[in-house]
Amino acid sequence: MTRRSFLKTATAGLAANAAAGIAAPAQTERLGLTIWSYSHRWKQRRPDAPKPGWRNALDVLDHCHDLGAGCLQIGVRDWTNDFIGQVRNKRESLGVSLEGQVGLPRDDSDLARFESELRAAKEAGATILRTVCLGSRRYETFKSLDEWKRFIRDSRQALERAEPVLDRMRLKLAVENHKDWRIDEHLDLLKHLDSEWIGVNLDFGNNISLLEHPHDVAEALAPFVITTHVKDMALAEHDDGFLLSEVPLGDGILDMKRMMSACTKANPSVWFNLEMITRNPLRVPVFLNSYWHTMNRLPASDLARTLKLAKAGNANSLPTITNRNEVGRLEFEETNVRRSFAFAREELGFV
Repeated sequence: MTRRSFLKTATAGLAANAAAGIAAPAQTERLGLTIWSYSHRWKQRRPDAPKPGWRNALDVLDHCHDLGAGCLQIGVRDWTNDFIGQVRNKRESLGVSLEGQVGLPRDDSDLARFESELRAAKEAGATILRTVCLGSRRYETFKSLDEWKRFIRDSRQALERAEPVLDRMRLKLAVENHKDWRIDEHLDLLKHLDSEWIGVNLDFGNNISLLEHPHDVAEALAPFVITTHVKDMALAEHDDGFLLSEVPLGDGILDMKRMMSACTKANPSVWFNLEMITRNPLRVPVFLNSYWHTMNRLPASDLARTLKLAKAGNANSLPTITNRNEVGRLEFEETNVRRSFAFAREELGFV
């Protein structure tokens, strides 16, 4: 039995328990939070601001408790032994779970850094870590098909380098669909690795930028899901293609109950972590030749379906931050997060 076969067998057993009415762990009844829901507050450092910037993960954990969030997904780089202990004690006292965010080891010399971050996360209480293969957007990054093929090769090698460390430390690594992999490419990557320690951080909205419907993405990647970035999305037409924006839960086009159901059927203990990024709408330039450098064989129906969604949208209704000052952005960010948590409790069954 391969590791992947073992994982599928175990997952099938969990799904059977769910179908039989056996409850998922109680902690998953609370919505979690990824730090990027607070990208403005996390980056600002003014102690005199109306919403003071957070010094570190301890402050964010306090805010999670105030929100009622059950999990925090946050970077663990450069955590000292003393700080790891403080995080562990804080999250245990508040009843907040932890997921780490780490960068992949890009060469052998980077393995020590990678293992150190995994150890920090584990000692603080995390068993799951989220990563990305690409920190930017595919259609803005690669100028040729050859560049994209090198990225695929390098990503595979980085994950192959990481896998033995994950195995030895008994930690799971969730690879996000970060506006890089389309469904078939992400599945090819996972099947190539064939590891029980490497799966998916399912982002509910990112693949719209690659002309895939979020419901299709969730149902295809659910068998490999380890953790998630929950968000709602809205689109609108643009001269170069379309605009894409995170919006507070309930304001967009996604059927979140359907997507969450696909995840929990495959992994009843999966965490749902809000990623409500407050920013200007992203421009997805599907009418420019540069968009298609790495995607020259997409079905025309994928483009047509996405443009139809954009045509039904309204650019004036998409959130923007251009005309907001620093205080206004912080307040808008907080409002968007709290609205999302309220919707999750009122409409999605979270407590």
